Amino acid sequence: MSATTSSASSIPGPAKDLRVSRALGKRRHRINFVVKTLCVLATMLGMVLLGSILLTLIWRGAAGLSLTVFTNVTKPPGSGGGLLNAIVGTLIQTVIGTAIGTPIGLLVGTYLAEYGHSSPLANAVRFVSDVLLSAPSILIGLFVYQFAVEPFGGFSGAAGCIALAIIVIPIVVRTTEDMLRLITPSLREAAIGLGAPKWKVIVLICYRAAMDGIVTGVLLAIARIAGETAPLLFTSLGNLNWSVSLGQPMASLPVAIYQYAGSAFDDWVQLAWVGALLITFGVLAINIAARLLLRRGK
Repeated sequence: MSATTSSASSIPGPAKDLRVSRALGKRRHRINFVVKTLCVLATMLGMVLLGSILLTLIWRGAAGLSLTVFTNVTKPPGSGGGLLNAIVGTLIQTVIGTAIGTPIGLLVGTYLAEYGHSSPLANAVRFVSDVLLSAPSILIGLFVYQFAVEPFGGFSGAAGCIALAIIVIPIVVRTTEDMLRLITPSLREAAIGLGAPKWKVIVLICYRAAMDGIVTGVLLAIARIAGETAPLLFTSLGNLNWSVSLGQPMASLPVAIYQYAGSAFDDWVQLAWVGALLITFGVLAINIAARLLLRRGK
């Protein structure tokens, strides 16, 4: 025992530290390899699931694509109906809902990041925004039904636009606040040092620096409301006839998919797959176009 102890104590300090560091390095490499392998496997699993969904959607939806889908309104089963009224209704409600919700969310997010900071009012607004962000969309539909449908005695496209705008607002608020907070204070201080008022610093410098993140938030909001069904069932309801009036029930692709997918008629089920395909590739086209415009602007 004494010989072993004496031999261990005879190892120089630097050599002992080198052995310990090598052992720790090998352990870190093993842990890194395990974590990296798990991340790769999780990524592959996600890609497989996403790819299977997209392939199924293309396979089932592309079979029903035809000119009548874009030129005919909904008709009785077996009559060669299309989705024109649903497509137009979705475009109207999505565009108006985004146009209402985006400026409000942008201004609220700017207040939280630039003016409110940690004030009681800002904390309360931030809390309400987070609650709305995680709230089920069906609750928003019920809320809008109480003050925009029931008092006026009927469903309407305007109520659907309001419901979608409420969904847009917290998403834009969160992304706007986060992106503005990422801008370094030195950038603001440099502009203020040159004599620029604060509103010009925000509009001409901060917004430009955070444009990519803000646009991403708006695109996420569009992608969410484009496929929302529950709030529209309580607000715009849907319409089998042609209607572009905001004072009347209005058709939409998510509601049409919900109604047709459970139908006993094969042609209506096929239209449901086509509608799902149109929504997916519509959102994809919007994302690609926005990225190209931002890149061109830079």
